[in-house]
Amino acid sequence: MSDPSDNGEKKPPRPAARRALAEAAARRAAASEAAEAAEASRPKEIMGSEGPEPTRYGDWAHKGIASDF
Repeated sequence: MSDPSDNGEKKPPRPAARRALAEAAARRAAASEAAEAAEASRPKEIMGSEGPEPTRYGDWAHKGIASDF
């Protein structure tokens, strides 16, 4: 059932919704900056595996062999 006054245009967001969206965007930006700072502060791994962390999905892959712990 559609509203007879609905002509396909969206209503502008209410002030509270705009504030909530702005706060959420600020939190995402702060979290992203914190994650980048944490990544930059970690020491570089020497003789480690190439690419993404192999234990990320619960599997360990080494030379084509994967085993679950």
